[in-house]
Amino acid sequence: MKPVIGLIGLGAMGGGMARSLNAAGHTLRVFDTRPEAAAAFAQEGGTACGSVAELASGCDVVISVVVNATQTEAVLFGLDGDGSGCAGAMKPGSVFVMCSTVDPAASIRFEARLAGRGIHYLDAPISGGAAKAASGEITMMTAGRPEAYERAGAVLDDMAAKVYRLGDSAGAGSKVKIINQLLAGVHIAAAAEAMALGLREGVDPAALYEVITHSAGNSWMFENRMAHVLAADYTPLSAVDIFVKDLGLVLDMARASKFPLPLSSTAHQMFMQASTAGFAKEDDSAVIKIFPGISLPEKP
Repeated sequence: MKPVIGLIGLGAMGGGMARSLNAAGHTLRVFDTRPEAAAAFAQEGGTACGSVAELASGCDVVISVVVNATQTEAVLFGLDGDGSGCAGAMKPGSVFVMCSTVDPAASIRFEARLAGRGIHYLDAPISGGAAKAASGEITMMTAGRPEAYERAGAVLDDMAAKVYRLGDSAGAGSKVKIINQLLAGVHIAAAAEAMALGLREGVDPAALYEVITHSAGNSWMFENRMAHVLAADYTPLSAVDIFVKDLGLVLDMARASKFPLPLSSTAHQMFMQASTAGFAKEDDSAVIKIFPGISLPEKP
């Protein structure tokens, strides 16, 4: 029998992951801080739960797709450690799969605290975007003990095209994800800078996009995010403040070993500037709005 799965967090990524698990035939329980989101998903299949503890009490595998370490800790142990989280309701031998981008040290702490309760843990950050999440084609950067993979490995395979096993204890997955976010943030910032220069110089933005996406200067982030700029659609699939957080984690990790990251530092400042200018909740491509003297494309 397939394990009963609980998924916490039905945002752009979590919602897509829930749909891919549902399509794979899993019995699925879901929770979101927006009850309407869980209720809407229940219409597609699965059971909406009123709390993370209610969700966890009936699950073999619990997958958390929240924003950061603070939210993950609240999911596990409740607000201020009040015990209202899912850890107290999970049965021994079940698995908690942590999919957020967090400080590796935080992930290591989560693993140790859950081990004391007889609960397995997978450090499993994700990448790929909402469309790949919905089709079961994300990338997962995982680390954990063999026992956790024995119980949850098939579940990971139903959510992801690539499941990388990077170590036998927590931390390695989060480190690789942070390095991925270094590149993603720098690439978005560089893409925005390039498009902004083109606009400043009077180059037709659609023509510039066409040329760059078929030339050596292209990147996945240029192709994906500058399409948002051309459409003047800043609906947040990944918000500016996500990269304020993630590039902050990049710099924190490097600072601990006194390792210089000049490009990451500059990109972080660009996202900080965009956030404080009022674009915090817009799509991360809105970092282009910090450049003066350019006329951005408008919606048709």
